[in-house]
This record gives sequence, structure tokens and C-alpha cells, in this order.
Amino acid sequence: LYFQLPSDSCKYLNWYDIEEHDVRGNQLHCPRVREGPSKEELFFRGEEHPLKERKQATDTEKWQKKLQENWENCAELNLSFQDLGDLYQVENFKRILQRLIRVEKLWLVDNALTDLSAIRLPRCRELNVNRNHFTSFKQLPKIPQIQHLSLAENNILTLNGISDFRHTPLESLILKRNPCEFQESYRQLVFSSLPNLKMLDGVPKLPEDCSPSDIRFLFRMCTIL
Repeated sequence: LYFQLPSDSCKYLNWYDIEEHDVRGNQLHCPRVREGPSKEELFFRGEEHPLKERKQATDTEKWQKKLQENWENCAELNLSFQDLGDLYQVENFKRILQRLIRVEKLWLVDNALTDLSAIRLPRCRELNVNRNHFTSFKQLPKIPQIQHLSLAENNILTLNGISDFRHTPLESLILKRNPCEFQESYRQLVFSSLPNLKMLDGVPKLPEDCSPSDIRFLFRMCTIL
């Protein structure tokens, strides 16, 4: 039997360069970060005719394009499931992340990301990077205001580097389905490294998660599950 793939309906579509539009980046709920194929690739595909020869962009045109993207004023953004299979896609993706200076909530799920340590997100309070390829906390972006961080289904081997978040307002952390979850005294080690943390893997801080010196203080608190 023959079954069509979901992408088959787009197999014979041509690429077009839309030069003028008024759609801004912060109006897109889940955009795909993409650039059109190169001129050489279009030539080998036999599709070079749809794209007009591009004229040299002026400074004004470059500034107008930057305003149209408007990433600097984006507060919430979902860039999940990007399928970043080529180097030029990854570079363009990171270029956008570097411009998210005001983003507060960011979702980057299932993008095969390995290292965002060069990225700084100064206002980000909620970051979801589930189902990527991070192996260490050192590979995460700089997120000094982070409160909720989700790292489920990555490949984080140890808890080395987790103390870098000690001086952040991090309250909730998800590390489910990472190798570090099987480390002995896993929950105790996480909570001792992050004194502000209130919830780990969806479970609030419990007396057995504390070191002996912290148990006396915790018994004064009421935990409602």
C-alpha cells in the first residue's frame, strides 16, 4: 500500500520572495525560523525562475526588515519543533535568540539543541527546552531571572553546574528522564544546591529531600500535595 507523507502536499510548491508585508515577529504564535534555499540549490532543483534577482538592500530597507521582525519587543515566544537540519537554519535560529532581550516566556521544545551558552536572556522567567540534546547545565543560556525551568528528556549526565542557578529566583525545575535523575540522593543534592527551589519534577520539597540541618526548619511548614 502507498501512504502519502504529510509533506507530500508541499513537494511541488515553489519558493517566493515576499518583500513587503506588515506581519511582525511577536504576532506569530509558533513560527518556523526558515530562510529560502540558496541560488545554487535552486539551480540544481531547476527552480531558479520563481525568485527574482535580488537587488542590493539599502540601509533603510535593512532597518525596515529589522522593525518587521521586532524580536526585541517579544515577551512570549514559541519556537518549538523547528527541525533545524542545516547549519544555516541553526545560525539564523541563534541570531533570533540573541535578539530576545525582553522575552519572559520561551519554548524551545524538540529542536536538537546542544549548546546555547553564548545566548543571554536577561528577562526570561520561564524556559522550556524539553526534548533537546543538552548534556550539561553549562550549555544552557544565561537566564539570571529564571523562575521555572524545564529540561525533561535531555541527556544531562550529572548535576555539575547546577549551582550556577543558586543566585537566581528559580522555584520550579523539571529534570525528568535525564541520566542525572538516577544519581544517588538526587533530590537531596538538587535542593541543597538550590536553596530557593520549591518544586522538583512536579513534586514539592519534602522533609526527606532536605539535609539534616534543614529538616528542623521544614517541619514548621505545611506542605499540601
